[in-house]
Amino acid sequence: MKKLNFHPRPTLLALAMLASPLLHAQEDATNTGMYVGISAGESKAHIDNARITQSLLGAGLVTDSLTEDRKDTGYKAFVGFPINPYWAVETGYFDLGRFGFTANTTPAGSLTGSARIKGLNLDLVGTLPITDKWSLLGRVGAAYALTKDTFSGTGAVSVSDPSPSKRETNYKYGFGTQYAFTPALTLRLEAERYRINDAVGNRGDVDLVSLGLVYRFGGSTPTATKTAYTPYVAPPPAPTPAPVVVAAAPVAPAPMAPAPKPWVKVKLEADSLFGFDQDQLQSDGKLALDKLLMELQTVNIDSIAVTGHTDRLGTKAYNAKLSTRRAEAVQAYLVQVGGIPASKVTAMGVGSSQPETQASECKGSKATQALITCLRVDRRVEVDVIGSQQQR
Repeated sequence: MKKLNFHPRPTLLALAMLASPLLHAQEDATNTGMYVGISAGESKAHIDNARITQSLLGAGLVTDSLTEDRKDTGYKAFVGFPINPYWAVETGYFDLGRFGFTANTTPAGSLTGSARIKGLNLDLVGTLPITDKWSLLGRVGAAYALTKDTFSGTGAVSVSDPSPSKRETNYKYGFGTQYAFTPALTLRLEAERYRINDAVGNRGDVDLVSLGLVYRFGGSTPTATKTAYTPYVAPPPAPTPAPVVVAAAPVAPAPMAPAPKPWVKVKLEADSLFGFDQDQLQSDGKLALDKLLMELQTVNIDSIAVTGHTDRLGTKAYNAKLSTRRAEAVQAYLVQVGGIPASKVTAMGVGSSQPETQASECKGSKATQALITCLRVDRRVEVDVIGSQQQR
């Protein structure tokens, strides 16, 4: 009898690669530690009914009925190695499950076939943050898959090779979304497509839609420091010298130098004002600015200068733009919510040019969690208020 071929091919899913165009590593301590994960879900393949029927017909058999088993449960386990907060390399093991069919024929007989697919993968994974906890992800990579087939026949159907198998490397890709419950624990939903060899000379696709958990080592929440208000009070004026009396003519006392106006310098942590890589004020940031506005109610304001700062991670051009956008967001809040005249408030960003840390304190250039935490004080917005206290 002619050898019968089993060819799994999945129904088409609309898959698109999503990868972040951002190549700068700025401020997220939750994306820099090695991680492990496990996912499980439904796998699906399309049984090529026409091919099976034609194979039987070529052997002198007519297919009376054909039943399919094209869905199963698949799972994968993986390890991830971040390149920066937006890119990582993942490697792992996958088992897509078993798929099969049973065909009944005339003359009386039946053909049963199944395929088990499992293997190893290596992927490049990109993430696109939407909020500080929710992000999209996309992947592309290679899958080294082992396909083991089993065929059996009864009655008029005979099988020449009942247990073919094939190992082959093909491409895979997918997309998904994830939500970080904590910096260490993330829930991930993904759809992936695996290109495989069916072990009898054909190639097809198997899709896996899975839900899983990711645990990141070193993903504990960095210790947050409170918003720092650093008031500076001008020193009291020097005492007026006593007048010098000369017998010939009295000398008027020396004029008193005017005392400098009191001013207030406020340092606000950028991490407490804004979400990851964002320039929109968060609710906690608005509360911090509301506190500042209450303190300024008793001040005759001459001018306010808002200056945005970043840490040294990332490109200078990107950091300059981000620090400027954040300073302008604070400026807009002081004017629109605080009612301070716009002509009295200026905003500028200086990027990473004025760090408060020393190079000897925070060593390294790779965006590790330890370095990001050490550089936390560099990520700030400073508000300099010049004015005088109102008389009561």
